[in-house]
Parts: sequence; C-alpha cells; structure tokens
Amino acid sequence: MPTYYRVLGQVNPAATTLTNLYTVPMDTQCVSSTLSVCNMGATTTYRVVISKGGAALNPKQYIAYDTGVEANDTIFLTLGMTLDTGDIVKVYAGTANVSFNLFGSEIA
Repeated sequence: MPTYYRVLGQVNPAATTLTNLYTVPMDTQCVSSTLSVCNMGATTTYRVVISKGGAALNPKQYIAYDTGVEANDTIFLTLGMTLDTGDIVKVYAGTANVSFNLFGSEIA
C-alpha cells in the first residue's frame, strides 16, 4: 500500500460557517500531521471537528471549540490524527479572515 504525502485540504470558510476541509477518499486511510490556522484579521475564534464516517454533528466530535487566535497570527497544531475512509475534518471561524491548511499522508 503506497503512501502519498500531501496538502490534504485548504479552505477559507465564510464567517461562522462549519465547512468541510478534508474528506478521506474511498479505500484510503490517512494520517494528518499538521493543521495550520492562519488569522489574517482581528482576534477571533475557530473550531475543528472530526466527523467519523461523515456522521451528523455531535459535541463529542470537537477537538477545538471556540479556541482563540490572535490578530495576524498563525497557529500550528501537530495532531497525528488517524482517519479512515469517509471521515471528514470540518472547520469553522468566527470571521471570514481565517484560512485552514491540513497536511499529512494518504495510504491507498
């Protein structure tokens, strides 16, 4: 089973909108190494959700909830999350000035 190192997803979601950042493709497993949260505006908050198998939103899925990010700052989260086919990483920001980048490897 080959391993592919990639930028798994990039998104700049609309303010206060839960948005899919990455969905693990069919017949693939994934190890996500780093998530960057880049705030290009005023101090705000962000959220990160792991939806196992695309399940409906549930409080147990949050790995970050209304966590603060200062103005014009970037946070790097080194997570080592293991994900399976159909799992979805979702993100949310309090303003439209936040971008998210997920890096890792896919095993197909």
